[in-house]
Amino acid sequence: MAPKELVTRVSLKNYRSIAACEVSPGNLMFLVGPNGSGKSNFLDAFRFVSESLRTSVDHAIRRRGGIDQVRRRSTGHPTHFGMRFDLSLEAGPARYAFDVAAAADGGFLIRREACFVGPHRFDRRIRKEGEDATWTLPSPLPRVLPDRLMLVGLSGTPEFRPVFDFLSKMEVYNLSPEVIREPQTPDAGDVLLRDGANLASALTRLHARDASSMERLGEYLRAIVPGITGAERKSIGSRETIEFTQLVEGSKHPWRFDAANMSDGTLRALGVLVALFQGLSEQHVSLIGIEEPEIALHPGAAGALRDALLEASVHRQVLVTSHSPELLDSPEVTDSQLVSVISEGGKTVISGLDAKTRDVLKQRLFTAGELLKRGQLEPDRSSAVVDPEQLKLFEGDAD
Repeated sequence: MAPKELVTRVSLKNYRSIAACEVSPGNLMFLVGPNGSGKSNFLDAFRFVSESLRTSVDHAIRRRGGIDQVRRRSTGHPTHFGMRFDLSLEAGPARYAFDVAAAADGGFLIRREACFVGPHRFDRRIRKEGEDATWTLPSPLPRVLPDRLMLVGLSGTPEFRPVFDFLSKMEVYNLSPEVIREPQTPDAGDVLLRDGANLASALTRLHARDASSMERLGEYLRAIVPGITGAERKSIGSRETIEFTQLVEGSKHPWRFDAANMSDGTLRALGVLVALFQGLSEQHVSLIGIEEPEIALHPGAAGALRDALLEASVHRQVLVTSHSPELLDSPEVTDSQLVSVISEGGKTVISGLDAKTRDVLKQRLFTAGELLKRGQLEPDRSSAVVDPEQLKLFEGDAD
């Protein structure tokens, strides 16, 4: 069983440490590589496009420190970066791409933006003589400023709404136990925040709206953190926190502990599980990315965490960064789910595994975790896209 909608291919050019890459993720993808190799930069591209559509490109760039922190640094000084997402949607196959160029004043402009879904498409370009756009929509559309995305304006049309909805609902998580421990401001809880700052509200909504998912979450939490019997919202005046119940040796009944008194591993485990199982019936989230979900967990908990990732990927696409052999130490982790990420000369190389490694995994001679321990999860350099000049974000034209 697979998610109804997913990203079938993502192409990045000159984005942060990534000169060029082209990756085809499946339901579940593990991005495996050492610290500093660029795994986070790859996931950040998903967050960048989602933030740009929900707010603005300007906001997304500013949050990352400005255009010079977003475009790749190199001796060649690339002046623009771009990305393309190929999608499989209920409305049909779709593609969305845009290219952002730096301006002389330190600003930027959308050099080109194109989208198609089914028979509907637009291709908008900025040329020296001004803006030029072509459409296949039946009515004329207003001009859009050079620093704004046309897809945002077209999200109100039935033709392009499916693309906007999917891309704007992608969520990437880097959960912070320090943030989760602090008393939180209540909100609707429909989507868990990136660092877990509304975990209490998200947990409450999940409990109220999806009893079956909440039950599965509880089962996984007890497997990952032995002794924990439950977790629920607790009011603290105008704020809220999470109260855990835990079995304590010699006690007849479980003890209660606030989030402030729980370990990093327990808080991160709950955050990961809420991220995975949130809103399955409400479709508030289209894709989940999680930074190193195994951090602060006992290696013995890796199996239960892996099972949770596998189960969640039946319902929505899940992308995970990791360098944990324990998390990958299972024949259920297949070669098609693994993408190797390395850094060579400050440049990130991202690709599927080489043919020899794929054969080893298919024959079950070793697990992915065992190969990772041996340092043998190497990218297939023969198929890796590393030269931005060879990567075309837009069909039919030179970029």
